Amino acid sequence: MNEDPIREDTCSVGPSKPVSQPRRNIVGCRIQHGWKDRNGPVTQWKGTVLDKVPVNPSLYLIKYDGFDCVYGLELNKDERVFVLEVLPDRVASSCISDAHLANTMIRKVVEHWRGMVLACAPIMNTWLYITYEKDPVLYMYQLLDDYKGGDLRIMSDSNNSPPAEREPGEVVDSLVGKQVEYAKDDGSKRTGMAIHQVEALGPHNVMQVYLDSIPGPLFV
Repeated sequence: MNEDPIREDTCSVGPSKPVSQPRRNIVGCRIQHGWKDRNGPVTQWKGTVLDKVPVNPSLYLIKYDGFDCVYGLELNKDERVFVLEVLPDRVASSCISDAHLANTMIRKVVEHWRGMVLACAPIMNTWLYITYEKDPVLYMYQLLDDYKGGDLRIMSDSNNSPPAEREPGEVVDSLVGKQVEYAKDDGSKRTGMAIHQVEALGPHNVMQVYLDSIPGPLFV
């Protein structure tokens, strides 16, 4: 993503080098940095740090502005990262407006583009993780709004029972782990799987990230 240089007052944590770990916890922080891949130009990226991966503390999960997928990047080790800065506008955790509905969607197949809702995203708590059929990238959307607006529904093959008719505003069983289909503005549909909170995935559900691409998206 190309962006104009950002002229905000920032607190720099210095150039990203593979020799040191960050001096502060940047989870929940807004960040910006340059990115240079091979002989290409330096591009500017800005986003929110969602989490740090326990098995690889140098790897952070990031939601970049303007992108729907979640990225994994070794912010303080990857030499393609230039001038990592922590911005002053730290993200404040927010409460989900309908926690019961969010829990209902997790591990359910939904129609919205067919996919599985996996979990609520950390930090940006009103967003849900989802992965789509034949598209293993980890995405995050505000699916509760889509569901309440009638653009997303739980698939009947999610729970071996016929789908119930839903009245506006009615709460249904959890979507996480179920196939979903999403109606886009142009009338097309995208099917995927709703993805619950990451902690609830269990030992046999894994997310993968490839660090050899421009900030690597997560795969499920």
